[in-house]
Amino acid sequence: MSILTVEQLTHTFGDKPVFREIGFRLLRGEHAGLVGGNGAGKSTLLRMLAGDLIPDAGQIGWLPGAKFGYLRQDFDLVPGTTVLETLQGAFAHLYELERRIAELAGEMAAISSRSPELSPGTDSGPDRITVLLAKYGELQDELEHSGFYRLDAKIAEVASGLGLTEIGLDRKVEQLSGGQRTKLLLGVLLLEEPQVLLLDEPTNHLDDAHIEWLTEYLKRYEQAFIVVSHDERFLNEITGAIYHLEHQRLKRYAGNYGAFLSQYEQGSRQVEEAYERQQKEIVKLERFIEKNRIRKAKQAKSREKMLERIQVIERPSAGPQPRFEFKPQTEPVPRVLEAAGLQIGYDAPMFAPRDLRIGRGDKIAVIGSNGIGKSTLLKTLLGHLRPFSGKVRIGERVQSGYYAQEQPADAQTPLEFLCALRTDLTQREIRKTLAMAGLSDQHIRQPLNRLSGGERAKARLSELMLSPANFLVLDEPTNHLDVRAKEALKEALSHYAGTILLVSHEPSFYRDWVTGVWEVERW
Repeated sequence: MSILTVEQLTHTFGDKPVFREIGFRLLRGEHAGLVGGNGAGKSTLLRMLAGDLIPDAGQIGWLPGAKFGYLRQDFDLVPGTTVLETLQGAFAHLYELERRIAELAGEMAAISSRSPELSPGTDSGPDRITVLLAKYGELQDELEHSGFYRLDAKIAEVASGLGLTEIGLDRKVEQLSGGQRTKLLLGVLLLEEPQVLLLDEPTNHLDDAHIEWLTEYLKRYEQAFIVVSHDERFLNEITGAIYHLEHQRLKRYAGNYGAFLSQYEQGSRQVEEAYERQQKEIVKLERFIEKNRIRKAKQAKSREKMLERIQVIERPSAGPQPRFEFKPQTEPVPRVLEAAGLQIGYDAPMFAPRDLRIGRGDKIAVIGSNGIGKSTLLKTLLGHLRPFSGKVRIGERVQSGYYAQEQPADAQTPLEFLCALRTDLTQREIRKTLAMAGLSDQHIRQPLNRLSGGERAKARLSELMLSPANFLVLDEPTNHLDVRAKEALKEALSHYAGTILLVSHEPSFYRDWVTGVWEVERW
């Protein structure tokens, strides 16, 4: 039975069509992946399924009584609450039952203490105790059948699996980083166990160990889910069906991500071959018509009618291929950066005093679990934060370019943003750079806060391409990038003539080209 039915869904964003007349059915317990290039409309579709956006046309029908949980890329948490309190909020109704049971017990105890003075039949006498006892037993049974007395173990398992225990269960939510907040919301959704999980990039801020835990959890998950992810290995493990968004259309493929790739490539080849055959036929008909328009007018007219009836096959296209190129304009001194006795942190140091050196041409990956201090380390080395102790010295002629993991998007378009940043360049030069990154004319004229995460990432990488930086400091630059964009960025960084300091949770992205690895966990 279908728990979700989508029919003839059509949506445009400004003058940009996102999808046209798409439809699908999600079955009970189905584990589906939603894939497509950056800007294909994956997050938009999830927002519509969650009711955050209204489509231009079409129907979204949930099975009556069905509950879903939606992991948003942007969300708010209640200030003042702790990590543990937020996780417990997944079972607020059960804790309310426990509170009500305690109230009933208290009321019965109060009545019992006064019972010698009370006679049967009064509101506060033995008859009242009988009523309260019946209600108490009813609520107690409900609590036991709900698994309430196993909640602590359940919360502990999810908190440990996602790395929330390491962050600190007593930590206030306003003290959490963006990645930590994402993990917390994911934990809440998993604890709620809705009939359908709608997950938008759930692995973006997870370490390898936590991705492995989530993978096993979702493989065992008895309910249905739709997951948007660019992590191919993750999708391959957890999915039994793939929904592919491309050219405003949605197509379902049976099997995991690997099966989808095989079927998609075969289908693309078949369409390409059919396109080539049809084009040859069209050219043949056009030549006959042109050659015989007068001499064999009747036959030419017949060919014209044949030509009009042909339904032209669109040539398969994956859209523009992103390309990145970073060009340092000056060469720094041999020692790009040096830190002596460095400690980073806010209220307390995150690791023991450390001496660090980065030489010209070094390409260093910074790795470690979330919350260990990787982003704080980058900000401290760049001078955006004061060291907890120790000193940092940046060499002469070092020009840094910084890609922050979290950067709010404003109402400026990518074109406006970069034109204001580089007033020395012509609009044509800036448009060319944005096009290199894989952004179309429609993308560069839309506000940044209306673009997908992947499109915003490409705009920010365009900023670095226009920078004269000889020292790139990149904090999780592959978050939100699709497979083709990741490969293009990997290629560009491996050929970059400058120095790189990179935070990444994807060994497959950096292992082939870095010259060193800083394992912050060991510090």
